[in-house]
Amino acid sequence: MESTQNKTRCPHSKKCGGCQLQNLDYKEQLAHKERTCIRLLGKFCRVEPIIGMENPYHYRNKVQAAFGTTRAGRIISGIYQSSTHNIVAVDSCMTEDEIADRIIVDIRRLLRDFKMTTYNEVTGRGFLRHVLVKRGFQTGEVMVVLVTGTPIFPARNNFTRALLKLHPEITTIIQNVNDRYTSMLLGQNEKTLYGPGYITDILCGLRFRISAKSFYQINPVQTEVLYGKAMEFAEPTGKETVIDAYCGIGTIGMVAAQKAGQVLGVEVNRDAVRDARENAKLNRVKNIRFVCADAGDFMVDMANAGEHCDVLFMDPPRAGSDTAFLSCALTLAPRRIVYVSCNPETLARDLNFLTKRGYRAEKIQPVDMFPHTDHVETVCLLSKLQSKEHIEIEVKMDELDLTSAESKATYEEIREYVFEHTGLKVSHLYIAQVKQKYGIIERENYNKPKSEDTRQPQCPPEKEKAITEALKHFGMI
Repeated sequence: MESTQNKTRCPHSKKCGGCQLQNLDYKEQLAHKERTCIRLLGKFCRVEPIIGMENPYHYRNKVQAAFGTTRAGRIISGIYQSSTHNIVAVDSCMTEDEIADRIIVDIRRLLRDFKMTTYNEVTGRGFLRHVLVKRGFQTGEVMVVLVTGTPIFPARNNFTRALLKLHPEITTIIQNVNDRYTSMLLGQNEKTLYGPGYITDILCGLRFRISAKSFYQINPVQTEVLYGKAMEFAEPTGKETVIDAYCGIGTIGMVAAQKAGQVLGVEVNRDAVRDARENAKLNRVKNIRFVCADAGDFMVDMANAGEHCDVLFMDPPRAGSDTAFLSCALTLAPRRIVYVSCNPETLARDLNFLTKRGYRAEKIQPVDMFPHTDHVETVCLLSKLQSKEHIEIEVKMDELDLTSAESKATYEEIREYVFEHTGLKVSHLYIAQVKQKYGIIERENYNKPKSEDTRQPQCPPEKEKAITEALKHFGMI
C-alpha cells in the first residue's frame, strides 16, 4: 500500500468539503472507518479488517463540473461548495480521474475562444451548465457530456472538432439539454454529437455499456474487490437461484451468473433494465433475466407461486432498505442474504430488523471505496436460521375450496384498481393484511403464524381504506 503520508493537502479543502478525512494519512483514515464499522456493526458479528486501496488517488471514473462566470467576467468550472450553489473553481482533484480533469479545463478555455457563455441559474439564460466526463479505466474509452441550458449550439461542429483535436482519446460527445430550474444534473433530451453515444468498460471480466444516464460504480478498482467478497459470501455452486434486487444495469447479477444456476435481476427503473438486458446480450450471459418491477412485490409473488430463492443480493442506496421490502424478503425466505451497503448506519438498522426475524449475521467486510471521504462500503452475509419449532394447524377440507370471493380479483388487479382510483401504490403484503382482516381465505399461503404478524409493517390507514374499497368493488367483502 502507498505511503501513509498524504500528498500535498488539497488547496480547496476548506471550501469544497468533499474530502472530509484528508487531514489524516491514509492508514489513519482506514483505522477510523474500521472503528466506525465495529462500533455500529460489531454487535452482530466480527467485523473483518477494512480493505483499502494500494493507490488511493484519482480513483473516480466519473467527473462532473459546474460552469459559471464571476462578476469580473471570468469563466470558472469546478464543484459546488458544500450545502451551497457557489462554485469552487477546481482544475484538478486528488480523487478525480486526471484525464477527465484536463478535458474539463480545456473545455473552459474553448468557451472563451468560441465566445460562448455559461448558464445563469438566476436569469435562466446562457449556454453551458455542466460538463460530465466518464472514462472506462480498462478500455480507455472517454465520454464527454455537455449539459446546456438551450438546445441551440452555436458553432457545434467546429467546437466538437476543436475538442477532439485537443483530446483524441475522447470516443463520444453528447449534448444534454437541461433548461429547467432544478438541482438535477441531466435533462431529459440529449443528442449525440460524436461517436456511438456510449462507452464500454470491463468489470470483473465482463463488458458493460455505459450511457450518460447509466449508473456505474465510481471506483472500479475497489468495486472488483467488493464484488469478489460478495461472491465469496454467496458461495455459488452452479445450482442456485439468485435474486439481484436493486439490480441497476445488472453488474452484481451478471457477475453472480458466472457461477450460479439462474439469476433474476429486479429493478424499478425502466432505463436501467433496458441497459441491463443489453449488457447481458453483450456478454452472452444466458442464465440471467431482468424484470422491471418492485423487488418486494416480485419476491412475494415468487413465494405465492411456491418458488424459492437460495441467495438474495441487496445493494440499496444510502438510505438503506425499508421494512416493507425486508418483510417481503422474509416472505420469500432465501437461505442467504448478501447485503452490500454504502452506509453502515442504515445497514445496522436493517440488520437489527433481519436478525430479530430468523437470520444471523455471519460475516461483515468493510471496503474503502472512497478514500479521503467519510464514506465506507460494507458487504454482509446473513444466513437463515433453521427453526426447530413447528406449529400444528387444523385445516378443514371445506376451507380448501376456492370461494367465490377469492376468484373475484388477483392481487395485481386490486393494486391497479387502487392506483387508478386513488393514486396510491399498495404492496401485496398490505392487500393480504386487509384480506385477513375481513376473513378472506388465502390460498396463496400468505398467512403467517400469529407470532410473526406483529413483526410485519402494518398497512397505513389511507391505504387500508383504499384496499377495502377495491375489495368491495370486486365483491370480495
